[in-house]
Order: sequence, then C-alpha cells, then structure tokens
Amino acid sequence: MPHPSEQEILDALKKVRFPGLSRDIVSFGFVQDLKIENGSVSFVVRFQTENPAVGQQILREAEAAVKSVPGVTEARIGLEVGSRQPAPGQGGAGVSGRVLPGVKVTIAVASGKGGVGKSTVSTNLALAIHALGYSVGLLDADIYGPSQQMMLGVEGRPLVGEDEKIIPMENHGIKTMSLGLITSPDEPVIWRGPMVMKALDQFLTDVKWGELDFMIIDLPPGTGDAQLTITQKVPLTGAVVVTTPQDVALIDARKGLAMFRKVNVPVMGIIENMSYYICRHCGEREEIFGHGGGKKTADMLGVPFLGEIPLDGRVVVGGDSGQPIVMSNPDSPAAAAFRELARIVVEQVASGMEGHTHGHGHDHDHDHAHSHTH
Repeated sequence: MPHPSEQEILDALKKVRFPGLSRDIVSFGFVQDLKIENGSVSFVVRFQTENPAVGQQILREAEAAVKSVPGVTEARIGLEVGSRQPAPGQGGAGVSGRVLPGVKVTIAVASGKGGVGKSTVSTNLALAIHALGYSVGLLDADIYGPSQQMMLGVEGRPLVGEDEKIIPMENHGIKTMSLGLITSPDEPVIWRGPMVMKALDQFLTDVKWGELDFMIIDLPPGTGDAQLTITQKVPLTGAVVVTTPQDVALIDARKGLAMFRKVNVPVMGIIENMSYYICRHCGEREEIFGHGGGKKTADMLGVPFLGEIPLDGRVVVGGDSGQPIVMSNPDSPAAAAFRELARIVVEQVASGMEGHTHGHGHDHDHDHAHSHTH
C-alpha cells in the first residue's frame, strides 16, 4: 500500500472544523510540524481558547480523520492549547510571544453589518482613552473599507526603519496603521482571503508599535475570515459591538456576539450609535430610528449596555476632516457619550474584566476604578 502524502493528510484534516465555526483547523493554521514517516503521521494542533473541551473534541476528530486516510498505520497528535487572556498588565503576547508584545490591552470594535459607524466609534474611543492619560494605538483591520487614516487626519506613507519594521503613523497622539496608507484611495481593494490574512499578519508582526497601554482594533463588519483570524492571532482583552437602533442591525449584532462567544473573547458590551437626534434649534430629542433596541439586545444577551451616541452632523464632518468630534466639539453630547464609553471600557479593564470571561456581563459600578480620571 502506498504511503500517504502530505496533501492527503491535510485534505483529511480540512474536514475537522473548529467547534461552532465554519472554518477548518488547516485553514486556521492550527496544524503544525506535520511529519510523515512511512505510515506513521505526527503533527501538533496549536491554538488559543479558554475552553479545554474544545481541544479534546478537535483531537478526537483529527485522529479519526487521519486514520481514515489509506496507508496510515499510526497517528501521533500533540495538542498545545494556550490561554487567550493575558493577565491584566502582562501584555498581549499570546501563545507565540510574537504578536504585539508591548501592548497591554487589546480591544476589538466590531459590528455585525456595515454602515453603523464602527470606524467612527473606534477613532473616538481611541482618542477618549488617550485623553484619560493612556498611550493608545489604532489598528485599522477593516481591510475592505480602511478609513482610519482619513478620520485621524494622517497623510503620506509610513516609513520603514533600519530593522525593516514599518513605523506607524501618528496624529492627535494616536499611533495608527491602515491599509489606506499603503494603497491608492481610488482603487477598490479586491483581495482574496489569503492576501487579507497576509496583510493583517504584517500589521501585527511587522509594525513597530512599541509600548502601548491600549490597542483599539477596528475590525471589518460581519463575521468572516478576517475577524476570526484576528481573534486567533491577537489575545483580545475584549470586544465592543457597535449597533444602531433598527431591528435589522440588532439581528446582525447578535451574530457578532455569537462569534466572540464561540472563540471565547469577552464581550465588553453593546454601544448604540446614531441613537437619537437633538434638534439644534429647539433642543428636542427625536428618535428617528426607533429607540431602545441596543439596550434590549444587551439585556437579552446578558452583556452590558455601554450607552447611546446621538446622531450629529458634526460627527461626520469631523471624521471626514481628520478632526474627530472628541477633538473638534468636546462639549457636544456625542463627545460626552464617547468619553463615557472610554471610561467604562477602562474601568472594565482595570477591574480585570470580572464576569466577562465568556461574554456574560454585569451591571457597572460607576465608581472610578482606575487612578486615571478625566
């Protein structure tokens, strides 16, 4: 009987999916150190999760898959499961120790669908956390619609240092890196999955981020490959899900929450954007898109509700001109909502994300739990 080939083994392992997700352990990059000697196959499955039962399930399925390949006489599989969560203040080095080693806290800003203002929330949250006295980086992982360079008012191309590392751009005291800085603004980004992964890899390992208290990661909308890759490669401290009051946006928000739970990233809560409009002439509050959807969804899913950001034309103007509203109109209700979001996020991190390990929240204690107050 002929000996099994590497391709045959990998093809068999592509049938083993990460529990609850659509992707398999090979395309996730979990299968490593594959060796085949005659009919004896050995490899290691490496990934991060807080749920040890996941590892055992993958191990059983991987063994069965490999043994089903003709010519395989023995399957020796090593399992290395790392903990996703760094201890508070211990940096986000993850299993490999290579990704963002100088960053203490990594927070993903996500949305189930596009058009809910996720990038606006990312930028203003980064600036509001910086205003509390922290060093902050903003990684624009929204590969298909990179906008952070415009929102932060960054121009030009990033330089490469002597150590071949990309030096992030900086404005308003925030270090940032975005695909928009290295592609033409007039060209649509039509990339296949592997190219997206390679670009994200570079942003994580080849950019000289240095020492940072917080890294805000602006994810692409939805729950596809890029989002799953980030959740595996970066030991995320938590995720903030952005929604709008409409029911359709909330249905999509639930998908985003479900994804983070499956990969054991704590959900810090839901922030409702474009929540209401205050008439500039009469001061009356109008709830154009309905009201209370975000709060209802947060309560239903057992995660904190992080507040309401009003619909304000100055938010859009500020984003387009590189002067986000936290900077340009600090006295506006929208800027105040972003500052409150920053305060709650910092407070959650300072209290060690208690009660959020698997995405289940609790009511906030509104005492300042950190020495940095605004």
